[in-house]
Amino acid sequence: MSKNLVPGAVLPDFELPDDTGTKHRLSQLQGDNTMILLLGRGEHCPRERQHQREMLKFYEWSAVAFTELVTVLPNDLHDTYKLRISTGARWPFLADVDLEVQRTLEIDEYTDPHHNATVPHTLVLAPGLVIDKVHCGYWFWGRPAAYQLWQDLQDLHRRIKPDFDPTTPEARAAWQAGRK
Repeated sequence: MSKNLVPGAVLPDFELPDDTGTKHRLSQLQGDNTMILLLGRGEHCPRERQHQREMLKFYEWSAVAFTELVTVLPNDLHDTYKLRISTGARWPFLADVDLEVQRTLEIDEYTDPHHNATVPHTLVLAPGLVIDKVHCGYWFWGRPAAYQLWQDLQDLHRRIKPDFDPTTPEARAAWQAGRK
């Protein structure tokens, strides 16, 4: 795992193009929500394609759960588009064409002499691009499943939005007071 990816640190606010060439800042994509940031290995990797497909159901949940999902790939626009369209993904796929993300975070995969591959990481981000949890997925089983991300976000939301936890006595009292 990168020494630059530690819980509590603030991720740099990278500005990268999507597969159409439109540039986006991570902070703009995140807004006030939590975010799952998939730092992918690259379009060439079958494990990457499989993991992106696994995230399809997670994306449906994210859309109703105040959570953004973004993929960053160390590819050009064409290959980034190719992976997004081949997996059926509908969330933003960003191209780290100049490998700025890879270099800054020191997550280049030095074992692949044929591609500018990234050691894949999945980041759970609190609002403000604050790193809450890091999953290093060099091996496929190191990548989190949708249900692991569910648990990570459940824990994060309990900590950052305690007023919205209906199981607390305070929330119950506020709800009952509002009914009167």
